[in-house]
Amino acid sequence: MTPLPKPGDLTSLVVRTDFTDDMAWNALKAAIEASDSDSATYVNDPAYARVTVQELVDIADSNTSTYLFLADATTMTEDQRPLLAVDLFGEASRTFRLPPRWYGEISANLCIANLDFADYADATDESGNFRGFGED
Repeated sequence: MTPLPKPGDLTSLVVRTDFTDDMAWNALKAAIEASDSDSATYVNDPAYARVTVQELVDIADSNTSTYLFLADATTMTEDQRPLLAVDLFGEASRTFRLPPRWYGEISANLCIANLDFADYADATDESGNFRGFGED
């Protein structure tokens, strides 16, 4: 499998794994950019089509961030376009979902290690979705 690219400085990887709907991908990017326009390194490479979380963990190396965000089939088909956050090293393969409106905050905090992946994953609701700290 193709190695993951290194994210740009103070950005997070957003890896597209579902290539069924270009309009959904563009809508997702617009929503991410609305949350924080300079915090994403987009990976739009069909080599990652239908890649699994475990495959991503297996190919992660020292050039890769400790986490990434997937734009998978769920992201592309659900109205809120929830990304799948993936821990690549700490608790490898641990995941949670987040709406794009939280992307900028989460990406920034993870980039500067202000909060850990687990801080967000531990704050998810019963369905595994992050909806903010202390929010309904």
